[in-house]
Amino acid sequence: QVQLVESGGGLVQAGGSLRLSCAASGRTFSTYRMGWFRQAPGKEREFVAAIRWYEGNTYYADSVKGRFTISRDNAKNTMYLQMNSLKPEDTAVYYCAAGPYGSEYDSWGQGTQVTVSS
Repeated sequence: QVQLVESGGGLVQAGGSLRLSCAASGRTFSTYRMGWFRQAPGKEREFVAAIRWYEGNTYYADSVKGRFTISRDNAKNTMYLQMNSLKPEDTAVYYCAAGPYGSEYDSWGQGTQVTVSS
């Protein structure tokens, strides 16, 4: 099992930036993918971005493409989500997740709140 701990959420004005971190522990991640999801009040959880840990290939939802950047630091076993040009509609609880290639995400963090004011 992988343990994931998010940090970096907060309150920011529209147009501002935040960087989320997800510290991972519990195993090696060379055959894992990790991702960010978010859930706004009254809405279903949605995919934001993902990264294949070994290759570094990245994937984004259309709604954040060009504004958010996912990355990872192998030495620190930490994944990041740099969020720029934030919009009020980005307000949500953001979760990091991990899972083996070709399988469902099976480990989730506790979530961190991001609030963007207009």
